[in-house]
Amino acid sequence: MLRPGSLRPLVALSAGLAFAASVSAQTPRLSAAESRMRDWVRSHHAEQTRYLARVVNIPSGTMNFAGVRRVGDVFRKSLDSLGFTTRWVAQDSVHRAGHLVAVRRGRPGTARLLLLGHLDTVFEGDEFGWRREGNDSIAHGAGAHDMKGGNVILLYALRAMAAAGELERANVTVVLTGDEEEAGDPHSVSRRDLVDAGRAADVALSFEGGGGKTAVIARRSAGTWRLEVTGRQGHSAGVFRDSAGYGAIYEMARILDGFRTRLVGPPTLTFNPGIVVGGTEATLDSAGFRGTAAGKTNIIAPRAVVQGDLRTLSDAERESARRTMREIVSRSLPGTRATITFDDGYPSMAPTPGNTRILRHYSAASQALGYGAVGPYDPIKRGAGDISFVAPLVPGALDGLGAAGGGDHSPEEVVNLNSLVPQTERAAVLMSRLAREKGSVPRPT
Repeated sequence: MLRPGSLRPLVALSAGLAFAASVSAQTPRLSAAESRMRDWVRSHHAEQTRYLARVVNIPSGTMNFAGVRRVGDVFRKSLDSLGFTTRWVAQDSVHRAGHLVAVRRGRPGTARLLLLGHLDTVFEGDEFGWRREGNDSIAHGAGAHDMKGGNVILLYALRAMAAAGELERANVTVVLTGDEEEAGDPHSVSRRDLVDAGRAADVALSFEGGGGKTAVIARRSAGTWRLEVTGRQGHSAGVFRDSAGYGAIYEMARILDGFRTRLVGPPTLTFNPGIVVGGTEATLDSAGFRGTAAGKTNIIAPRAVVQGDLRTLSDAERESARRTMREIVSRSLPGTRATITFDDGYPSMAPTPGNTRILRHYSAASQALGYGAVGPYDPIKRGAGDISFVAPLVPGALDGLGAAGGGDHSPEEVVNLNSLVPQTERAAVLMSRLAREKGSVPRPT
């Protein structure tokens, strides 16, 4: 969800991916159909910008169910007009608005594409609606970049394919979730339809924010942990003695510093204690966002609670970190006891050869269009996303195909309108080429 910047060495991708050496020096030129797609996109830039303004001006914060459905209705009508069979998947059981799923059947036996986006925003658009000064290429608004801009690129790439006669043969499923910014719990329910679509796909493409020079072949996970510590309450004059012990706050501090000294190092592994409470009374709400505490300086604190996050690039890295954290927690100071629990949250999108192959296709399309090569984006700079739920299920996945911009999750969110044309052209050419490949995922009989 962060704005792409300069490419840093990817430690986790190692020689890894020796990407530059893997791109053919002879980039195929555009076919006649691809040239038609390029020309169509360029001639519809003003219309595409108006479409983006329209959906940005519909407030659709995650918990604004009516607004999320309204944005979904706009995209649903557009996908209906392209021959997709669409349905709204209600998510009442997890207290969310729902998801838009659209399917278009093409030539049997060819690759099935899964295109991903999300309809919800962090902030409501009624306070942070579309704003553009004159003909400035920068527009402001909630979701303008994350990720209504990406949704519009996805849609107009499909429209360009249709205009050039390329959509007719393509097998495409579109899933626009309604709660990516605050996914419904449990994920087994809120992401069921997304996962089902992933199991039937050969390629997954996500249109979170992009930048032109890089695309995403790996994203880190985003899970949480909760540390609860108890100690013996007593007069502070007796602290450190066997009869009183160290109290919950000292034990909490020992554990957190143990995490720091034992785990800091690998750039793909981060852990952050986001909120801490401790004292004679210490409570956090179930979400871990708000806490209360009470105590006195002359009382040994009997309770402390910490809520934090844990981000890793692979399941193996996550499990290794958890083992170390549990070991540190188990070594209690005298008179104290601590427990730690973990919530998986969003899984990681590990780098794979299949993802790199899709990136090579994307880079070749970019070069054929005259925009230059595209390399892998540093996963350390990227937040979690819906593609992580399906990336392990498909032979290849790629993210970061959306608009350029920044200020995500803040009132200063902006989108670079000049990025819409090249990003849409790249997506259309990539999807058109992938749609010609042979499918590898077995289909139901």
